Amino acid sequence: MPTVEELYRNYGILADATEQVGQHKDAYQVILDGVKGGMKEKRLAAQFIPKFFKHFPELADSAINAQLDLCEDEDVSIRRQAIKELPQFATGENLPRVADILTQLLQTDDSAEFNLVNNALLSIFKMDAKGTLGGLFSQILQGEDIVRERAIKFLSTKLKTLPDEVLTKEVEELILTESKKVLEDVTGEEFVLFMKILSGLKSLQTVSGRQQLVELVAEQADLEQTFNPSDPDCVDRLLQCTRQAVPLFSKNVHSTRFVTYFCEHVLPNLSSLTTPVEGLDIQLEVLKLLAEMSSFCGDMEKLETNLRKLFDKLLEYMPLPPEEAENGENAGNEEPKLQFSYVECLLYSFHQLGRKLPDFLTAKLNAEKLKDFKIRLQYFARGLQVYIRQLRLALQGKTGEALKTEENKIKVVALKITNNINVLIKDLFHIPPSYKSTVTLSWKPVQKVEIGQKRANEDTTSGSPPKKSPAGPKRDARQIYNPPSGKYSSNLGNFNYEQRGAFRGSRGGRGWGARGNRSRGRLY
Repeated sequence: MPTVEELYRNYGILADATEQVGQHKDAYQVILDGVKGGMKEKRLAAQFIPKFFKHFPELADSAINAQLDLCEDEDVSIRRQAIKELPQFATGENLPRVADILTQLLQTDDSAEFNLVNNALLSIFKMDAKGTLGGLFSQILQGEDIVRERAIKFLSTKLKTLPDEVLTKEVEELILTESKKVLEDVTGEEFVLFMKILSGLKSLQTVSGRQQLVELVAEQADLEQTFNPSDPDCVDRLLQCTRQAVPLFSKNVHSTRFVTYFCEHVLPNLSSLTTPVEGLDIQLEVLKLLAEMSSFCGDMEKLETNLRKLFDKLLEYMPLPPEEAENGENAGNEEPKLQFSYVECLLYSFHQLGRKLPDFLTAKLNAEKLKDFKIRLQYFARGLQVYIRQLRLALQGKTGEALKTEENKIKVVALKITNNINVLIKDLFHIPPSYKSTVTLSWKPVQKVEIGQKRANEDTTSGSPPKKSPAGPKRDARQIYNPPSGKYSSNLGNFNYEQRGAFRGSRGGRGWGARGNRSRGRLY
C-alpha cells in the first residue's frame, strides 16, 4: 500500500500531466490503493480519487468502490470527507448509482454526515433530477426500512426547495409515476408524506391534477370494500385517507364518492365505530369530515336514499320535548341532552345535500314525519336561544387577553356552533324549507374573499399555479362543545385531537402499517 509521500508524488504526476492525464493510469491506481492505508493515506485518497475520476472511465467502478470504502470507514472525519466528494462521481451513467449510494447513506445517525448526504443529494439533483430520482425510488422500493423512511422524508422536505428549472413537467411526471408504485405498499405515515409530496407538485394544481390525487386517495381508502366499523384499523385508514382528500375538494373536484360512502356505510354504523386513538371522539370526527365534504358533493346516484339516512341520523341527536305530567312538571327525571357539536355537523351536511333535493321534507316525507321533525327543531331552537343568551352574556365586554383563556375560547367556539345551528334551523322552518343560508363551520377559519378574487387554492389550468397548499388539513387541538349543566345542557368538556400518521396491523394486498420483508444489506 502506498505511503503519504507516494500519494503526493503520484498526485503531482497527474496534476502536471494536464491534457495527457489519462495516460497515467498507473499513477491513478496508486491513489486508489491509498484506501488500504492508514488514516492519513485514506484522507488523501478521499480527496485525490474524485479529483481525477473523470479522466479514467475504465477505472470508474474501482474508483467508486474505493470511495465507498472510505464512506464506511471507522474514522468519522474520513467518512465525512468521502461523502462530501461523492457528487464528483455523478457523471453520465454513474449518477443513478451515486444517487442510490447517497440514499443508503441517509441511514447514518451522525448529524454532520446526514447533512452532508442531504447536501450531496441536492447537488446531484440539480445535475440530473431524473437520475437522482431513480436512485431514491430504487431504495424506497427495495431498501431497508430506515433507508426507505429517510428517503421519503427527504423527498417530502427537499423537493419544495428545488427551483422550477429542476422540477420540470417531465420530472414531476416521473415523481407521480414512481409514487404510484410505492403507494401499492405503504404505511399510513408514508401515505400522508406522499400526499404531501404529490399535492405540492405544480403540475397537479390543475383540476385534472387534483382529480388524479383524489382518485389515488380513494384507491387507498378501499371505497369498493365492505366497511368494518369494529376494526379500528379499517376505521383509522378511512379517516386518514379522507383527511388527505378534504383539502383537494373544490367546486370542480367533487367529493361525491366519499360522501356517498360515508352515508351508505359509515353513518348507519356510527355508534359501532372503534379507533386505536386514545381520547378521540371518533363519531364527532367522522361527522366533521362529512360536513366538510358535503359542500363539494356533486350529483349523487342515490341522493334520496342517502339523504334519508342522513336525516334519520340527525333525528337521533334532535330529541323530542319531554312529556309533561298532569301537574305540568316533566314526567321524566331529566331533560334530554342537546349535543350541539354533533347536530352542527349533521344539520350542515343535511342542509348542503338538501339543496340538491329541495322537496325532500315536503314531498318525500309523510305529514306525520314532517310534523315530528318540526317539533324537534322547535324544541332544539328553544334550547339554543337560552344558551346563546347565556354565552353572549358571559362573553360581553371581554376582549384581547380575556378571550384567550381556555374557558373563554370554548365559549367562543360554543357561540359559533349555536349560531350556526340557529341559522340552519331558521332556514328549515321556512315554508317551504329553504337552503339558501351560508354558514362557516365552527372549527373552520372565516375566509375573507375579495370581489373578483379566486377562492384560495382554486383549481386553475393556467401556466401560473396557485400557491402550494399542504397535503393534509391543519388541525389544532379541537374542542367539542357540550354546554354546561342546566335545563337544556350536559357538562362542559373538551378533547384534544391529534392527527395520526400511521396505521396499525397489515392490510391485505397493500400492507398499510406492515410492509412485506425487504432485502437487507449493502446494495451498492
